[in-house]
Amino acid sequence: MILDDILKQTEKRVAQLPAAFPESPERDRVSLAAAIRNRHGKNAIIAEIKCASPSRGVIRRNVDMAMMAGVLRDGGCIALSVLTEPYFFGGTCKDIARVKSAVSLPVLRKDFIIDEHQIAESRALGADAVLLISAILKKRLPYFVDMVLDYGLEPLVEVRSAAEAELALSTKADLIGINNRDLSTLGIDRSTTKNLSGRVRYDRRLVVSESGMRSADDIREMKEYCDAFLIGSSIMAHEYPGKKLEEFVCA
Repeated sequence: MILDDILKQTEKRVAQLPAAFPESPERDRVSLAAAIRNRHGKNAIIAEIKCASPSRGVIRRNVDMAMMAGVLRDGGCIALSVLTEPYFFGGTCKDIARVKSAVSLPVLRKDFIIDEHQIAESRALGADAVLLISAILKKRLPYFVDMVLDYGLEPLVEVRSAAEAELALSTKADLIGINNRDLSTLGIDRSTTKNLSGRVRYDRRLVVSESGMRSADDIREMKEYCDAFLIGSSIMAHEYPGKKLEEFVCA
């Protein structure tokens, strides 16, 4: 299963991390939750700078991270997601600094977090928020949410089932991402967001619908069920990423 392969590589990366990280320069973190709430009547899109994926292979070659960050900012996204997983998604930890040097938007570190050292690393890299995947962390999720908050970052907790949603709601996470992609099969089912969003919103958390948005019609279909969208492949595969993003923002 592809997720098992990704986690094996992640374990190898974690084993090479230093015992401690230098403190990142003092700066105010930019709130992802606040950016979603203050979207000024437009669709809140977290644009993901994604160079490759297991389901699509290479999506875009030779990406200038700083330049792409500026293009997507100008296209109207409220935040940027930066993939730092190198083997399956073509990312690198250095990409966060490159993006932060170009824009003042919130930056989400998207990776497969399995160890507390990755949280310290995320802060040192300059991330504002960190993705935590419930299916990976399971019973350790509340501990990792608390740790992310203790480091002054925001956790975006990803869920795919009712049980995972309940676990996420037992934590202090304000942001719940509902992944329409099954990590075991890589298949897409947007009804996942439709089925889980009501319970999450009942608990006054923000819902981020992840994966499977290909057109403005998809956004119009789904926006009553969520507060924001995380979109990567559809934007990055387009000849003009900023123009494609604008379609989502204004749908």
